[in-house]
Amino acid sequence: MAPTSALGSSVTPTQNNAFRQSRSMSSPEGVQGENDGLYPPPRLGKDGRSLSNTSLGFGPRGASLAPSSQAPGSFSSDLRSVGVPRSGTPRIDLGAYTTRDDGREDGGTASEVRQAEFRDKINKETKIKIGSENLLEALASKNAKQTRDQRLKVESELNSSNRKIAELRTQLEEEIQRAKRPTTPNKSRLSTLFRGSPLRSPSHPEENQAVVVVPAECLDNEVESESPTYVLADILQALEVEGMQPEYYVERANSLVELFKRHPTLKYDLAWSIFGLRIQMMLLSDSREVVAAGYRLTRYAIADRKSLQTIRALHTDELIILSLVKESKASIEREQALKFVRAFLDVKDGVRELSNAVVRTIVSVAEYYEDRLRSIAVLTLVEILVREPSLVVTAGGIGSLTDALAEGNYHGSESLVSAFLHLLDTPHQRKLLRSGYELEAAFSPFTDPLAVHGHEERLRTNARSIAAMLKSWPGIFALSRQNFTSIKSLLLSLYYPAPLARDLILELFFDVLHIKPPSWSSSFLAGRRLTTYGRVANLKAESSDNRARPDSDQDSSHFSLVGHYTALILAILIHCGLLKALSDLVDDTIDLTLRRKAILLLGEVMKLANESLPSTTSADLQILPKLLAAAAREDEEGFSTATGTVYQIDSINRTLYRSGLASRAEEAWTPGGWETSNIPKPAESGSTKLNVEMDDLQFRSLLLETQVLNTVNYLKWKWDLINDLIDGPLLNPRRVLEAISATKFLKRLIGFYRPFKFRFSDIKNTKPNQRYVRTGCALLRTLLKNPEGIRYLAESKLLRQLAECLAQLDRTSGLTSESPLFSPHRITETLTGGYFALLGVLSSDPQGLLMIERWRMINMFYHIVELRSRGDLVQVLLGNMDFSLDSHLRVMLSKALTACPKSVRIFSTKLLRKYVTRIPQITSSNGAESSNADWAIRLLVTQLYDPEVEVCEVAVQVLEEACNRLHYLEYVVRCRPALDHLGEIGAPLLLRFLSTSLGYQYLDGLDYITQEMDDWFLGRNDSYVTLVEASLSRALLEPSERPMSGIDETFQRLNAGMVPPHFYRELTRTREGCKLLKQSGHFGEFVATVQDFWSESEDSETMLKVKGCLWAIGNIGSMELGAPFLEETDVVTWIVRIAEKSDVMTMRGTAFFVLGLISRSLHGTEILAEHGWDTAANTLGQSVGYCLPPNLGVLFSVGQHNLFPLPRAKTKSSSQLNLSRLTFDEPLRRPVATYSKATALYEDPINARILSLVVDLGNTVLTKRAATDLHSMKSKRAENFSQIPLFRKVMHILENHTFRLPVRRFVIDLFDKSVMRHIVLEDEASSDEDLDG
Repeated sequence: MAPTSALGSSVTPTQNNAFRQSRSMSSPEGVQGENDGLYPPPRLGKDGRSLSNTSLGFGPRGASLAPSSQAPGSFSSDLRSVGVPRSGTPRIDLGAYTTRDDGREDGGTASEVRQAEFRDKINKETKIKIGSENLLEALASKNAKQTRDQRLKVESELNSSNRKIAELRTQLEEEIQRAKRPTTPNKSRLSTLFRGSPLRSPSHPEENQAVVVVPAECLDNEVESESPTYVLADILQALEVEGMQPEYYVERANSLVELFKRHPTLKYDLAWSIFGLRIQMMLLSDSREVVAAGYRLTRYAIADRKSLQTIRALHTDELIILSLVKESKASIEREQALKFVRAFLDVKDGVRELSNAVVRTIVSVAEYYEDRLRSIAVLTLVEILVREPSLVVTAGGIGSLTDALAEGNYHGSESLVSAFLHLLDTPHQRKLLRSGYELEAAFSPFTDPLAVHGHEERLRTNARSIAAMLKSWPGIFALSRQNFTSIKSLLLSLYYPAPLARDLILELFFDVLHIKPPSWSSSFLAGRRLTTYGRVANLKAESSDNRARPDSDQDSSHFSLVGHYTALILAILIHCGLLKALSDLVDDTIDLTLRRKAILLLGEVMKLANESLPSTTSADLQILPKLLAAAAREDEEGFSTATGTVYQIDSINRTLYRSGLASRAEEAWTPGGWETSNIPKPAESGSTKLNVEMDDLQFRSLLLETQVLNTVNYLKWKWDLINDLIDGPLLNPRRVLEAISATKFLKRLIGFYRPFKFRFSDIKNTKPNQRYVRTGCALLRTLLKNPEGIRYLAESKLLRQLAECLAQLDRTSGLTSESPLFSPHRITETLTGGYFALLGVLSSDPQGLLMIERWRMINMFYHIVELRSRGDLVQVLLGNMDFSLDSHLRVMLSKALTACPKSVRIFSTKLLRKYVTRIPQITSSNGAESSNADWAIRLLVTQLYDPEVEVCEVAVQVLEEACNRLHYLEYVVRCRPALDHLGEIGAPLLLRFLSTSLGYQYLDGLDYITQEMDDWFLGRNDSYVTLVEASLSRALLEPSERPMSGIDETFQRLNAGMVPPHFYRELTRTREGCKLLKQSGHFGEFVATVQDFWSESEDSETMLKVKGCLWAIGNIGSMELGAPFLEETDVVTWIVRIAEKSDVMTMRGTAFFVLGLISRSLHGTEILAEHGWDTAANTLGQSVGYCLPPNLGVLFSVGQHNLFPLPRAKTKSSSQLNLSRLTFDEPLRRPVATYSKATALYEDPINARILSLVVDLGNTVLTKRAATDLHSMKSKRAENFSQIPLFRKVMHILENHTFRLPVRRFVIDLFDKSVMRHIVLEDEASSDEDLDG
């Protein structure tokens, strides 16, 4: 034991200077949150040797012991924290240790005793309260009359307990405040230490010494003015006291943690000789709570790798092992120990400070299925595997990770798979995996029929793991071994009659092939016919006239990496027999839903193969030989099934084609208003079954059938029929006049939408109720198409009442209301926001604009836009207006773009996208077709100068997409925007300027081209690699579940998985750029780099450089003008060689994508054909940029020398192990002098027998007998289990051999607890006496 005098010295070099000064100072207290840190126990316990060993209560279930902010070593998982009784844990006294005025060093003890008494009373009353509540619950289930008296008595007792608890808590708070009262430090000790210290807190006036209740703000100011070094010294002096209750040490450890949080730099100035001793004493405590607090405190004291080395010198490795092997009841200690280990991973190169002994212990925790910390142990091993793979391999952790992958019980299966994929990328890491078949363990639940039943969650987890493998290059190569045996086994699993497994496999194929089920898929799977799926299936060509597909003069600039990758996955699955497996599943299964899903997948696969695979591969697939052959033989039993399948596939393909037209039309016009569904769809007008021309009798019959004329209850109206009438017969002016004058149909229908009738405006805002909005928009559009309708609409009360409601929001109107119609609550909860959709219909027509102006709504719109507190209303207004017509609405939009808050400016900027990406309509015979979008482009160029960077970034994205049309691109260049102030944000737009001669000349005049070329050549190519790989990873991941508006979804979908803009690709779009590229000689340098370093597999920087050169070559080769560069250098041959023979899997993937880029040009396609690679083409014969080798085995061939594992470590068996020759490796190695008498161990046959039995514990056959013998020897020769050298030998055996967690716990528990204390404090005198004896 270290002398106590040493404990009183300072802990930082800065404090050494302060100690030389002798000036007294009051002690500020550490402040800690009520729910932060480790909670002290609720009741007193007995004293231990040095600290108490009482139990401790903690926070509620689910709460972590770490603070709420991300702490070093923290983890986020599904672990459960130790629960707390219903009584809860009373608030803690967080006051630091202080001294009494009378000079006693145990000052504050009396106060703590009183606080403990109050807590005991509170716990007692809480138990009474819980018992009363439980009794009331029991009495509630009985007869009320019989238990009335008893219930009254229990309620009285419950009220009494609540009152007493409130009083006791008040008294406890008063006692805590009394304990925190500033006192004069002991002159014999503290006054001389801090006299004249420049770091002491400023002295307070005398009047501030009184105990008062101060606000939280004042406390925060007090904390900010504290002297951290003084507080640190004060708390450490408090920790010096022995024999206190565990809560005493826990509170002060928490105070130190809070101090480190408030002053992060304090940990860099610690004197570990003193601070470390306090840590050691806490970690040696008999109280699990104090040990946990010690681990937490040490974790927050970690600063860098040097501090980790200092901490390890305190023998923390042995203490961690001792904590991790404890039983589950010590979960708080084990959890904090594991968090402490994880804190090593947060420090640069900190993983290298983890010892093999600690990692082996974590492996044993990960292998023990019943351990609560198993998931966290697996997560820790995964992170270590990524940072230092050899450490996990040496510790035998690969097997436990493989088991976790196969079991499917680990929820973070994707991260586990990613760690293995990281090792499989390069040869030197790939050899660390002994067999190379570790990833195939995820297939075992599907290939084992007996493991399927009752393990739905396990199957889902493994399905996600397999999907993660198929979405990465190392994963594909790992599964391609032995001619794709793993994938074939998955397809063969479809033959097992297990509906759940079959359904999950089909969902897996939908996922990896990126097939998004169509909107009508749920109806199809339910068994409804394709002709009844709604109006989308019957979309007519004219429906897309007004919402035309975004045309692009430079559509070839968009190359989908995801599409190319999906084509490869599809080719692999077809090669493995996907179509045959699906056809057999359709014939075999009796589950109709599963059969329909298989048919839907079959139709989608055929459609995808036709679009993305070369004709040599996809041509034979379209005829489905097996199904057609079965359908042709009428005498066979499967004739009806085969015929029905072929018919359904044909129907699916036709419906997919029609719905594809609809989806493209919807993408072209993405509404940005109140609801996506409230904008009427032209598809509805083309799907009506009612003829515009019909006789009077039929029309009147239909009006009666709608029930509008029979009742005013809109719930009884037939809205589908009303919608058909609006889109059909009412388009005839005669029918409109008849509906107005002869019936009350339009009067009641318009009346339903009048705001002050509170019918439409009070309907809840739900998805089914959006039909009322769509019908209202269709009604206004129909009325605007004929003079009678315009006249009736202008004279109706609808617009007048809408104007009055808008005036309630206009401060200049003079109209006010306590509950305005367009309040935030009504906009969110009801269909009130749908009125703006109706106004949007009016804004799309000149006559409608006149009506809006008649009621002065434009002025109200201007004032609404100025409402900074109603950003929601402004967005609804802007999102529903139609700015196609040149009117005051464009001025309002311009005002919103420049004068509104940032969120509204961003929204308005995104809103302009739909006007610059659709095909402009030719409005005159002079062909001035682009006039519709010029105004939007001018507004977007103005947004480039917005003071907020986010707004500028959105404007750049929209303008970049608008530049896909040549005219728009030239118009943007003529606007001559200045983008220097945007830096990297404006770079993509400037790159697009290079694609035209006009833009090239503009940029050349700014001296932009040469500077940008030098930047890309010297470093931007390397960063481009990271950008591409990150884009591909994001696109392959699952889509976010966060709900988004239509505009946000469009922007997220816009560039996902696409090749980002590249300087050299844009440069080679013009002849001037090609001339400059040839003069610079950069292409030759790229080719030389690829030729010289294509086989590099270890140097990451060199591999990054090669990838950057490959992407530059591919982008140049994708342009028709760049093809001569490929022919002159024959670089395609080298790229094909990399794709087929490189040892780095991601390098092969890069070459594969680059070949796809090259195939987009005609010359590139011809060059690839010479090398045997086939290119997919569309119906016009144009290349889509997807190329594949004729033989997939060539692409996935890996040399066998790269698959050989490393030689296994020479581990001797128990019979061959020479115990006398055991060496001591780090971290358990101690100085040689310590082992001067270690040879005496083996002269004692008892010690040799003990070591032999410990080795036998690793043998499952000998475990039971060895444990019995060790128990017997423990009872007979207990003194042997107190020898430190023997303990070190045993720890070395545990470090270098695999033992289960219970065995490790059993072995360590055999030794006396004093052994660890002697080791940690480096006091081995007792051991020497034992050896001498």
